[in-house]
Parts: sequence; structure tokens; C-alpha cells
Amino acid sequence: MRYVNSGVRGFWRVKNFAFILVFMTFTGSWASTVDSVGQHDDHQTVGGHEEEGLTTSNMSSSILHHISDAHEWHFFSVGETHVSLPLPVILYSEEYGLDIFFSNKFDHHTHTYKNYKEEHGHIILIDDAGAPVMEAHLLDLSITKNVASMLLAFIIMVGLFTSVAKAYKKRPGQAPKGLQSFMEPLILFVRDDIARPNMGHHYARFTPYLLSLFFFIWINNLLGLLPGAANVTGNIAVTMVLALLSLIITNVNGNKSYWMHILWPPGIPFAVKFILIPVELISILSKPFALMIRLFANMTAGHIIIMSILSLIFLFSENGTNAGAGFGVSFASVPFAIFLYVLELLVAAIQAFIFTMLTALFIGQAMPEEHH
Repeated sequence: MRYVNSGVRGFWRVKNFAFILVFMTFTGSWASTVDSVGQHDDHQTVGGHEEEGLTTSNMSSSILHHISDAHEWHFFSVGETHVSLPLPVILYSEEYGLDIFFSNKFDHHTHTYKNYKEEHGHIILIDDAGAPVMEAHLLDLSITKNVASMLLAFIIMVGLFTSVAKAYKKRPGQAPKGLQSFMEPLILFVRDDIARPNMGHHYARFTPYLLSLFFFIWINNLLGLLPGAANVTGNIAVTMVLALLSLIITNVNGNKSYWMHILWPPGIPFAVKFILIPVELISILSKPFALMIRLFANMTAGHIIIMSILSLIFLFSENGTNAGAGFGVSFASVPFAIFLYVLELLVAAIQAFIFTMLTALFIGQAMPEEHH
């Protein structure tokens, strides 16, 4: 009964933390930089002319294109038909003020609209002659593919939490069923196996945040594995904001003992203190840095490896001139890619667990309990 009541309270508090978490990651995604490849379509310019699809000459660019952010959400292509979802472009500059339009307004070939040009995933200001206005300052607050995917993850989270919380209120004291029976073990796992062992009696304060963190990362990891989906957790800006949020919560809640061990370590020779203090200060930043890099690298590497394995088919077929070789390689590369894809489903959950567990550990270390 206590588990059920705690779950109801936790679910409603989680929604508030989820909103803050997603809002901050939007800010990080808007400030992010994308890879220096064209984002607007699947055409790659090679040697002054366009080549379509995944070929030997544009293989690396095509792979990076599929894992990077963009101002439109491209799902797939059938011949000359590109199935995409145009996204809102929100720009502000001193020259033209606030300008809002959809990304499909950009010309398919010149990538220009009004006095704006999309260049390697960035939007810049241009003059009437088409030359970049170097001294102009353009603020890009567009809803990019990553931001749209995070909005979708946010909607899924609120939908899940609201549905389960309502089920608890309608059926108090009864055994969970349906979505409840799936979610309750996950909630209790985060609370009893992540928060409580690492935080002691402080665990209740931070369980809603840890639940938000775990489900936000896990859902975005899973969404990123869908065909044509956004690689949100493979964006360094998103993982940076998640790590920054954990850094702030950890150090704001640090008690006197925590800061004393950092700023003036007790029980060691006076001269050694001046060696340990810089090391301890560096460790404050190195912990969230490790969180940021670990999540980013693991999720990005998985996408790149799967795409690279599938690209072997095109590499051996020599751009279609040797279809037999490409067909033969497909018997090995396709099953191996499927195996890696299934492995990525496991990695998606593991990375969410690791990020949440280490965050709980760092917060718990900042609030050491006194032992008598």
C-alpha cells in the first residue's frame, strides 16, 4: 500500500520535473551545432554534380546526415519523392526582426528564402546578391528535428505518467494491471535500486527527478532507433544540458562536509592540501563531463556502426556496377546489422540506467551522512 501511495505522489511530481528537463534540453538543442553536411535533402554534391542515395563517394556524408540535426524531419525517399515533415523556422535579427515560416519555404536547389540561406545545417543572412552578411547577428530558435523529437518524448512521458497515476487513484490498494503492471516495476527499480542505495534517507527528495531523467533518456534512445527518427541523445548539446542539470543539482545540495573535503581536505598535511584542492575542483567538472560524453558516444557510435555495416552493400556493389557482389555481401551485413540493432535496444536501457545511477551517486556523495 505504501508503494502504491508513493507511486501516485511520485507520478504527479515527475510531470513537473519532466517539463523542466525537456525545456532545458530544448535550449541546448537550439544552441547546438550540426555536422558540416547538407541537411535539406538526400542529394549530395560530388564533383560539381548531384548524386542520389548512398554511394561510395558520399557514404560518410550520408551516414552523418542521418544522425545529425536538421530543420526538417526527413523520413524516407522513394525515387525522386522525398517524404519529409517541414518544421517551423523561428529567426530573429536586428535587420528583419522576428520571422517565422516552415522549412519547406527554402528553395530545393538554392536553399534560400527571402534573405535567409540554409548552409550546412545553419541558417545565415544574405544580401540581395546572395552574399553572406558577415556582420549580421541571427538568432535561430527553430523547432529542429531534435527539438520536435523531444517534444514527442515529452508528450509520451506525460501521457504515461498521467495514465498510470489516474489508474492508481481509480483502483486504490488493488494489484496493478495493464500499463500499471509495466510501469510500476520500473518506478520501484529507480527508487529502490538507484535512489535509495546511493542517497540514503535523502532519496525521496530526488526520486521524481531521477525518474524523469531515466524515462526521458530511455524514451529518446528508443525513439532514435526508429527508421527516420531523430538522434536526440546522440546530440552533444542535449547530453551536455542533461549533465549540466545534474551538476547544478549535485553542488547546490552539497552539504558542509562535502565542500570541506573539496576546499580544505581534513586530516592531511598542510602542503598536500594545495595539491588536492585543484584535483578536487577539477573532479567537480569531470564527473558531469564523463556523463555527457558517455551517453553521446555510445548512442552515436551505435547508429554509425549500423549504418556502416549496411553501407558495405553499396561499397561492394561499386555504385551499382557490380550488383552481384553487393547482393552477396548483404547475406552477412543485413543479419549482422539486425543483431546490432537488437543490441542497441539493450544499450538504450543500459545507458539510461547508467546516467541515472551515476547522477544519484554524485548527488548522494554531495550529502554524506554523519556517522557516530
